[in-house]
Amino acid sequence: MTGRQPIKDVNELLQVICGNEEIARKFFEIETSILSIRQFKDFLQRLLREIREKFDIPYVWIALIEGSEPLKLLETIEAPQAVRKNVRTITKDTLARLTDHQRSPVLINDQLKDYEPILPEQGRKKIRSLAIVPLTLDREVIGSLNLADPSDQRYAPGMETTLLEQLAVKMSICLSNVMAQEKLRMLAFRDTLTGLLNRRVLEEALKREFSRAGRYGSPLSVVFLDLDHFKVLNDRYGHDFGDEALKYVAVHLMVMSRESDIVARFAGDEFVVILPNTEGDDAFRFSDRIQTFFLTNPMRRGDTSITLSLSCGVATNKDRNVSDAAALLRKADEMLGMSKRIKKGNVR
Repeated sequence: MTGRQPIKDVNELLQVICGNEEIARKFFEIETSILSIRQFKDFLQRLLREIREKFDIPYVWIALIEGSEPLKLLETIEAPQAVRKNVRTITKDTLARLTDHQRSPVLINDQLKDYEPILPEQGRKKIRSLAIVPLTLDREVIGSLNLADPSDQRYAPGMETTLLEQLAVKMSICLSNVMAQEKLRMLAFRDTLTGLLNRRVLEEALKREFSRAGRYGSPLSVVFLDLDHFKVLNDRYGHDFGDEALKYVAVHLMVMSRESDIVARFAGDEFVVILPNTEGDDAFRFSDRIQTFFLTNPMRRGDTSITLSLSCGVATNKDRNVSDAAALLRKADEMLGMSKRIKKGNVR
């Protein structure tokens, strides 16, 4: 899928016109196919498949720049393996070097070893020519669409790249659309400040996990957490600092949790972690580890270093009077209240 050498006669001109019409038709079919897609993982999967099949290209994949919005989104969703294996991660500087800081397509059929950072794991030894097509989102380069072939003439330097540029434009438009849809979808179940699941989704997830634990007779624990002296932090350092503290807690709760755990912001300075297949003793150890981490790893902002303290309440589905998900959450909240009273020395 590139241009041709200079046209010599009328017959060749007619062939080119027909060929371009066929390519334009395929572009239209691809655009129609992906424009209505609302989920990013489906967008990538169908786009790569359509390009591969319609243009008979053996190797088609995406490279996304570290820290780019599409890569962040991909890391938060359950993308199928078929999608993940066709996505490479690359640094902004590396992509700029490989494309010589251009935003137009780059064609390569020599010294391919220099392009290993962007080449796919599968089939890289068979690749003899490569097209790197930079992709933009809101005018920023976020990665590239990459096409490769065992023939060294498929993407030879000097060939016309107008068609590839058109494809990049269509992809950028569709990518912008699907990213906007994903952001709207995320607003429905994510806390806008921390990026954690919100309370509504937490409660639904807890109902599901409670039902599953009951069905299989497995343990289920909940840790209810609260940031101590949060009002004092806001009053002394400002609400921006308070927001940073909440995000700091959220990030490290995610890091310290297992992939199967569910971490959510409940309200204000309160967080909840659902621990499937976890006995009470293990949940207590988890809460102790969390509290110790924040006490020994102060949050830094500029020259300011603040030690954050968290209180935790633990409850399990085996606790007395815990008959449903709501009761389990209430029990954990009650235990959190007891923990805070113990810290204040107000336990009677």
